[in-house]
Formats: sequence, structure tokens, C-alpha cells
Amino acid sequence: MSTDTIQEILALIEKPSRYLGSEINAVKKDPQRVKLRFALAFPDLYEIGTSHFGLQILYHILNRRPEIAAERVFAPATDLEDRLRQGRMPLFSLESRTPLNRFDIIGFSLLYELNYTNVITMLALSGIPPLSGDRGPGDPLVVAGGPCTCNPEPVADFFDAIVVGDGEPVVLELARTWLEWKDAGSGERELLLKMWSAIEGVYIPSFFEARYDAEGFQTLAPRFPGYASVKRAVVADLDAAPFPVKPVIPFGKPVHDRLRLELSRGCTRGCRFCQAGMIYRPVRERSPDKLLELTQQALAATGYEDVSLMSLSTGDYGCIVPLMERLMARFAPERVAVSLPSLRAGTLTPELMELIRRVRKTGFTIAPEAGSQRLRDAINKNISEAEIIDTVRDAFECGWQLIKLYFMVGLPTETEEDLAALVELVLKLSRMKGPARRRGQINVSLATFIPKPHTPFQWAAQIGLPESRRRLHWIQDRLKRPGIQFKWQNPEMSLLEGVWARGDRRLGRALLAAHRRGCRFDGWSDKFNFAAWMEAFEETGVDPAFYTSRARRLDEPLPWDPIDTRVSGEFLKSEWAKTLGASATPDCRGGDCQACGVCDFQRIAPRVHRGPLAAAPPASAPAAAAVYKQIQVSYEKIGLARFFGHLELVNIFLRALRRARIPVKFSEGFHPKPKVSFDNPLPTGVESEDERMVLTVPRDVAADALREGLNAELPEGLRVRACSEELARPRTSCAYRVSFAAPLANPVRFCTSGIDADRSILVSSSKGKLKKFVLKDILINIRQPDPMTVEMTLCGEPGKTVRPAEILKQVFGIPEADVRNALVRKLHEPEA
Repeated sequence: MSTDTIQEILALIEKPSRYLGSEINAVKKDPQRVKLRFALAFPDLYEIGTSHFGLQILYHILNRRPEIAAERVFAPATDLEDRLRQGRMPLFSLESRTPLNRFDIIGFSLLYELNYTNVITMLALSGIPPLSGDRGPGDPLVVAGGPCTCNPEPVADFFDAIVVGDGEPVVLELARTWLEWKDAGSGERELLLKMWSAIEGVYIPSFFEARYDAEGFQTLAPRFPGYASVKRAVVADLDAAPFPVKPVIPFGKPVHDRLRLELSRGCTRGCRFCQAGMIYRPVRERSPDKLLELTQQALAATGYEDVSLMSLSTGDYGCIVPLMERLMARFAPERVAVSLPSLRAGTLTPELMELIRRVRKTGFTIAPEAGSQRLRDAINKNISEAEIIDTVRDAFECGWQLIKLYFMVGLPTETEEDLAALVELVLKLSRMKGPARRRGQINVSLATFIPKPHTPFQWAAQIGLPESRRRLHWIQDRLKRPGIQFKWQNPEMSLLEGVWARGDRRLGRALLAAHRRGCRFDGWSDKFNFAAWMEAFEETGVDPAFYTSRARRLDEPLPWDPIDTRVSGEFLKSEWAKTLGASATPDCRGGDCQACGVCDFQRIAPRVHRGPLAAAPPASAPAAAAVYKQIQVSYEKIGLARFFGHLELVNIFLRALRRARIPVKFSEGFHPKPKVSFDNPLPTGVESEDERMVLTVPRDVAADALREGLNAELPEGLRVRACSEELARPRTSCAYRVSFAAPLANPVRFCTSGIDADRSILVSSSKGKLKKFVLKDILINIRQPDPMTVEMTLCGEPGKTVRPAEILKQVFGIPEADVRNALVRKLHEPEA
């Protein structure tokens, strides 16, 4: 798809920078020079998908190989989907804008069951049959991976192959085997699938036949001997695993707009409700030295100002305090903040809090999960109420003003007394006070518990909708207090998630029926259509209660039985029995093996780092107070860069400055900010030949070096034209050229004569308020050099700026569609 076509589409949709593909660190290869084209597909919006660390890892691994080109594609928002359908255009990748059906392999990341309809949308938009059985030799192979694949059965009919477990050791084997199969020249897809089935962690759904007994239970009969189950792939040593030190830096507002540093993988705390804690065992920690090395490299390659230490329980990392001390000693002087988003009560100590707050206080969430100690013991959430209270008190006393708490309702063995204990715990915490006797804010989030496969609770029932609503409203009514904010996940969404988490192959036809009814982005409250889903279930004869509302017998066949996560069924059954007696199982990380079955203690075993780190290099002597100066930067914003919004443009420049190692002065106070000021924001979609910003930098920063450094780090369409220590006078006027995409249906005479100069127009401000302007105060001149071009000069004084589009629409009556299709460019005007 051509750049011109892309720009025409992007001019008509919201948040166009989602689809540019010109991010820093994106990899673009010549399609003629590669043998395998691999599309990494994420079935949600760009802002969600670009925040997924696993996608960055796979992108890095595949693109390291010169014969492979990996490109990204995300679920298009509904406005782009509509445009593509209207124009009969296929969904395309970001890097080369290649239609998805031209790739050899498409790999979907399945992180959330409520994204499944988006998979169908992406395939259908690309002209690819959704069902694997309907695809032929000319279609791409469609594979999937991610945590949802521990029960692949609900979507098994849509994928040729499914990866179970860690993707790093598998994805290159899939690619290598495909290249071998392609070179052999047979072209027989089943032969390739047989080759893939020999790779550990690869499930081929078509190699199993689904059968159903008189009770409606699914079992899977293998088609080939020796392939009756699939064992989860495991990365044994994270230090040896590939790490994306040059991750793609997303545009816009990604959910996680920071450097993500994976400290460890796996958790053996043993929470019985937690699927991740079971399917990612054992605990494998990266070494502190490796983490410090990766942080140094990745910050240099990204310019991020925040580092997030990721794991299922960051506070459990064996060397967390000395690691934080080393990170802060190294990066705090550069104004880099460190956050620990995943913490247990009792692990966020005052010592850790003091380290974090050295740059700025980043928020955190504590997940008690249940209100009473009895229920926390039953679910093996090995924290006490005293630990929860102490952690929150320490946070408030250290200056934090907001604590987020996460609970679930509907946990096995939950009683009314447990709900009352939840309310009482929250009220206790809300009464705590911080410095100056100020009370902090408590945000409470509740969700309905969903029993997930491969956990001790996989045999439990999920509470029904009426009961879920009753419990949530009961808690909400008792927490309507100052200082407490309360929200919950829609119970209807939780019901649907439970169906898809615990379902079998019969759900595939329901997925297609729901998609036909317009279901998209089911995890988004503004798009969720529960009624359409119920209609789809009724049409296809699917009873949601069969999958959610009944407890399952211990001897009942489960749809996910052929998936071997390495955790033994006997261990899960013993943990389920302990639940009923509220008996705890200790963490094997620092104690005895609990015989879960995962470790062989040769290749796969816990890897935990303890003890002090090597001494940090001595701190350098404090630098003498710098002398600063101002430099004005003039830059152009053209082509694809016109689709950057102002706030993302600011981020792009600030991170470019960091990557270029150009120091900028920061403001003083509680939240220091870089001293950078920009001209009035340019509307998204408008080009400019001459925008300006002013930086405050140390006196030894040369203007030429600043220009060269920035230009080396800016994305396509942004270019610094000049840097000067002489600051230009503020603009009093701005000249624009408007180029229409086609001749106007009703030609207009564009000139200032004949216009009522005293006429007023109303313009909506950025805050949504209407502001009145008198035409003679804002329109200086307008002319039409040719039938498809208009040039105008508008007032540029503060408080008197109006967009050219408003002049065209309100003064000359140009239709909205013609204005949106036009290219507007702000012109460079030499200083008088």
C-alpha cells in the first residue's frame, strides 16, 4: 500500500499515529532479500499491543536473522476497519504496509480471551479464511502463542499450530523448520505440520479429533501415535535468553510507556487461583549484573525516563534492595525513575520506598485478593492482615497519597463473613494518615473470580451473574466513604471470559456467530455487547452455564488435558483438597520442594540470586553547578509526521534528546520537568515547514552539535532545520497552504474582498468550550493561486489563533469531507 494511500486514510481517522510504522527502533527489511516473512499479530489496539513485552521479544529474535523479516500488525480501531471495508482494502503491516495475506506465517499473541473476535476481524479483513480447514496452499500459516494457549480448544479450529509456553526457544524453530520445508519444495502443509509437531511446545490442533460423550464432555483422540500430549516449552536460563535492548518506542499513549525490565519469570508463592503462578513455573531470576547491563543498553537505545521492574512478584526478587540501590545510584542523577508495579504486601519495605522516591513516587497496587485471613489461607495467599496494614501505613508515611487495592469475589469457600471482612479491611486502611495528618486515597478494584485451567481451582464453579452482582453491590454500598474510590469489572465480561477460558472446540462456531453480529473489542466496556453474545450462544446451541456454573468432578475429562504445563494433576488435586481445609503450602523458593512436578533439577530448576552485589563504582564528585543558556530549535514536521499529536511530539523530542546524550536543565520542585517550551500546538494532520521550541541546556552544548544529534534520533518526517542561540521574536502571523485532494464540486472564490470582516465565527477550544472570533482579527489574507490550492495568512498572536480548517468551513462553506481530505501546510516565512 502506497504512502499516499495511507496518508489519505489516516487523515480521516482518530489517532492516526497508531498505524505509521515509523517508530524509533522499528526494523524495516527489503522483502526481496528475505526468505521468510513473519507477521506478529496482536488482536487489540496498538496502545495495548505495543505494551506487550513478549511481542518485543519475538520481534527482536526474528529480526536478528537476516533471512527473516518480522513485521507488526494490530487490530484496527473500528474507524479504520470501516474505512478498509469501504475501500475494499486489506489490513496491512506497519513496517512495509504489506497486506496480511501476503505473509508466510502470521503469529497471534493470545493474552486475553475477550480478544478472540478481533482475531477473526483481522483475518477477515485480510481475505484469509478464519477456519484452518478452509485455508489452502496460497494462504499464510496461522499460529498462536501466549497464556491463553494453555487451553487452546475454544480457538483450536482457527490455528494451524499453537505454541504452549515460553516462545523464545520455539519461534526460531518454527521459522527454521519452515525454511527447511520450503527449500525441500514439496509444498504439502501437513508435512510441515508434522515437522512442527516434533518441536517441544507446539500443538497441532488438526492432529487431534474432538469427541463428546453422553454427558457432553470433550476428549481429544490423537491422529498419530506418539503425539498424545504437548509439553510446555521452558526457557531454563533467562541470562542466556534474548532480550530486546532496542525495543520499538511506540507513538501515542501506550499503556506501558516505559522501559520494561523482566527481573524474573515464574512464581512459586502458590496462590491457588493464579494461573500465571502455575503455568510459568519455576522461578527463574536474571542475575543482577545482567539486569544492570541490559538497563544501561536499553536506556541508551530508547531515551526512556522510567524503568519498570517486571515479574509476577517483583518484591520477591532475591536481590531487590541491592539491585534498586545500584539502579538508583547509576540512573537517578539522569532523572530516571524506577517502578515496581507487581508487589506483595510485606515486600514493599520502607527501605524500598525510600529508594523509589529518590526520583519521584511511582504508584503501586497491592492485591490482598480476599478480606479475611481464613479465605486468604484457603487460596494460599500467604500474607497476613498485619502485613497489609503495615505496608499501606509505610507508604502513606513515606508520602504516597494513593494506594490501589485489588480483590476478588466468588472465590471458592467464600462466605458472607469474608465479604464483611473485606469491607472492614478497606475501612481500616482508609482511616490511616500520612504526613501532616492527611489521609491518603484508597482505590478499590473488584472482579469476579474466574476458575482458570491448570490451577487447583480448575474444578470449581464460577458464581452466576445475579450472585456476582449482589456481592459487588453489597460491598460498594458499604464503601461509599470519602477517600475511597470503588470500581469493578463488568460481571457479564467475567462470565464471558470464564466461558472462553474453560471451553472446548464447540465454542468456535459461537465465535463466528458473535463476530457476524458485530462483536469486536469485547474487553472494552464501550464496545462490549453481551446481548449479541447471548444470541450467538443460542444460535449455535452453546450453553454458557455448562462451562462456568457447575463444579467439575475430579475424574471428569477436561478440554485442556492434552496440554502438559509440567505441573502434575496430582499436585493440583492435593492443593484443591488443602483449599477446603484452609491449609497453606509454603513457597519452595526458599524452602523444601513441594513436588509440583515442574523441575527435573538438571535443566529445569529454580534460579534465585541471593546475597549482596559487588560494590558499586565510587560515586563521582558532584559536578560544579552548570551555567545554562537557551537555544531555539527550528524543525519541520511533514509527511507521516503530520499525524503526531502535540503531546506525543513532545515525548518524541525529549527521548531523542536523551538518546543523543544532550543534557537539558530541569525545573525545581516535587515533580521536576525538563525546561523545554514549544510553539502553540499544531493541529494533528497539519504539516509545517518551520515549528519552534526553546531548550535550556548547559553552556558547552553547541548549536550545530544539537542539530546533528537530534536529527540522528528523530523519526521520519521530523527534521531540525536550524539551532540558534538568538531567539526569534514571537510570531504575529502564520501562513498556510491548503492543497485539495480533488477539484471542489462547488468552486469558491477565495479572496478577502467581499468578506464581511466584522463577521464572527465560533471555534471550539481544546477544552471543548466555544470561543467567538471576529474575522478581521484573525484572517489577514487569503488567495487562490490555482484551482486546487488556497493560501492564507492568519493571526499568530496568543489567544487569536484559529485553524485554517475553520476558515474554510465557516467562512467559505467548504464541506467537511473536502477539508479533511485536504493537505494543510504551515509555511516557512524568513525573518524580516
